[in-house]
Amino acid sequence: MLAIIHDDHINMSRLLKILTQKIVLLKKDEKIDFRLLETIITYLRSYSDKYHHPLEDLIYDYYINHYGAASDTVSHLSEQHKELKKVTVELDELLNMVLLDAVVPKDQCTEKLQNFVDLQSAHLTYEEQEVLPLIKETLSPQDWTKIGQQWQHKDHEDPLFGDKVSQQYRKLADIIEQM
Repeated sequence: MLAIIHDDHINMSRLLKILTQKIVLLKKDEKIDFRLLETIITYLRSYSDKYHHPLEDLIYDYYINHYGAASDTVSHLSEQHKELKKVTVELDELLNMVLLDAVVPKDQCTEKLQNFVDLQSAHLTYEEQEVLPLIKETLSPQDWTKIGQQWQHKDHEDPLFGDKVSQQYRKLADIIEQM
């Protein structure tokens, strides 16, 4: 399960890299594909909400409930997930406005995008450097068995990075392959 989370983090980082490249272009007043940005945010929002964060939260909650004395590193991650969800929804709404030809100041777009990238990057780094090593070191094979029994999405397929890429993510998958 930690391998799934780690792979998700790698994939999310790849998407954040694309967003960072688009922020640079936007700051230079170069044309960018806002539909591509929306596709990235849609993927991150739907995949994170349905699979990634619920899996992390399941593991983190188990950890806190069984190893509470050492849970300071883990305890605030659920709040981070809520904050990331809020920021993602706000960015998604902003991109929808742009795509509907609403006048949105460039500074507002770059600020929201940069804030999103910064929060996501900091969160991923914290989990990779602090939380996941602690959990890996602490949880026993029996703990993982119990967690696995509680996970309801064992057979989910990643619509972007899985074996079958969803049509809605085909263009994005092609861009990722070229990186």
